[in-house]
Amino acid sequence: MTMTVLDIMRSASVIPVIAIDDPSHAVPLAKALVAGGIRVLEVTLRTAHGLQAIRDMAQVEGAIVGVGTLTQGEEFAAARDAGAVFGVSPGLTPALIEAAKKSGLPLLPGVMTPSEVMAAREAGFRQLKLFPAVPAGGVGMLNAIAGPLPDVTFCPTGGISIDTAPAFLACKNVACVGGSWLTPKDAIMAGDWNRITELAKAAAALRK
Repeated sequence: MTMTVLDIMRSASVIPVIAIDDPSHAVPLAKALVAGGIRVLEVTLRTAHGLQAIRDMAQVEGAIVGVGTLTQGEEFAAARDAGAVFGVSPGLTPALIEAAKKSGLPLLPGVMTPSEVMAAREAGFRQLKLFPAVPAGGVGMLNAIAGPLPDVTFCPTGGISIDTAPAFLACKNVACVGGSWLTPKDAIMAGDWNRITELAKAAAALRK
């Protein structure tokens, strides 16, 4: 089943932003998040183990695995072949637009300003990541953009916590938020998967 970016965003209250330093953590981490009700997982390419983690997590029942931190065109096909079903980028360039079209990988591109939102919209993207969300203006920015650009839906990411997420999710143009608080490094290193499941349950309960 092919999911659109909007389908994926609506399947999540929070999309955890995941960086894997040890490949052996990938599967138990994915299982812990899915057990807590968080199924959409963004595995970043910030570490050398990103593609392997995508490959492993894609085998976990119930997980919808995507690739994050896409910054170069050649990364799209490699991530798709590893099992990613969507991509997330911190920004949007002509090369990324072309790579997304060629690979067929649904892309959630990052934007920060109204001009970037309009440029992404002209390129055919109606679902965008506001990044970095808090420095970009947070809830105030999202509410301001909603007036002139009502047909754009956002996943704000960057600086959001369990405490501030509800205010973002209450915005009419927000489908979900991205956050790294669901996967604290100390819990992963300790193999404290129960703690991550509890964090996932709390995040899943934020759904409007």
